Amino acid sequence: MPSTDRVLVVGATGRTGRYVVEAATARGLTPVALVRSASRALKTLPPGTEIVVGDLTAPDTLTEAVGDTDAVIFVHGSDGDARPESFERIDYGGVENVLCALGHRRPRIVLQTSIFVTRRDHSFNGGGHALDWKRRSERLVRLSGAPYTIVRPGWLDAGEAGPHLRIEQGDAGEDGVSRAALGALLVEALLDDAAIGKTFEVYSGPGTATKDFTALFTEAQPDAPGALDAVDDTANLTLDAEPARVRDDLAHLRTA
Repeated sequence: MPSTDRVLVVGATGRTGRYVVEAATARGLTPVALVRSASRALKTLPPGTEIVVGDLTAPDTLTEAVGDTDAVIFVHGSDGDARPESFERIDYGGVENVLCALGHRRPRIVLQTSIFVTRRDHSFNGGGHALDWKRRSERLVRLSGAPYTIVRPGWLDAGEAGPHLRIEQGDAGEDGVSRAALGALLVEALLDDAAIGKTFEVYSGPGTATKDFTALFTEAQPDAPGALDAVDDTANLTLDAEPARVRDDLAHLRTA
């Protein structure tokens, strides 16, 4: 893999994004925070963090932001936006717009979504279909042609949520995960080839802090090449029943 230095962090000012910025800096990377408000970011992020202003819902504001980045970590979300359409516009649309802004470039991508994305009858999927749109964003990344890792964290900072990480696949479990441990894992997934092409759920608990990330990532099975969904996912979101916009986006990626 090409060397990685400048990492665009999408959602850098969020509660998990701040840990990603710290972990990237600790690993000698240059985190580039994509934000809507530079003044807010300056108050939130560590001194010296590089900041670029852009709006995930406005593709023309993203071209300059992605121009010289070597990798992208997505930790964004629409949790603070109660409008039902926000999941389509931000959780899904933000990924689509960044991919479009990249043009033909396909840097390394780490995408954070959530547990429950395949459990369509979960209460989180009511209203704006948040889980479906997060799952659709995963499909964009899988078909993008970029080397990727997709991470589905458990309940953030809930339960015991210690520093010892474990991963699962198939989206059948439920537990908590420490934001600090998650932030470190997202950065390590960017740097470790054992994580490429894999989708997994991640939880954490008491015990020794995880240090051997290669061993952790090796536990996960890779996604099938060209597959819409992750290994062991339930096939309950058929392509022919998807909105026309989604089918068009995926068709474009298949032929790009």
